[in-house]
Amino acid sequence: MRIAVIILGVAVAAAGGVIAYRALFVEPHAAVVITDTSVRELPNMTRAAVGLVLLAAGVSVALFAALRRRR
Repeated sequence: MRIAVIILGVAVAAAGGVIAYRALFVEPHAAVVITDTSVRELPNMTRAAVGLVLLAAGVSVALFAALRRRR
């Protein structure tokens, strides 16, 4: 049971990392900001934030399951 939780946590963390990376660096940008001096493209920050939350949750679940607890 413990090994399954560790593997699940690592899988969730990996998926979250991939989602965040793709949202920030790979996929087309979600918005364009046009000012008098420049044009900027902004990534999909909601998707990046969800990816980072999944990454943190997966890491914490895997770490919590992997560390031995004293009883």
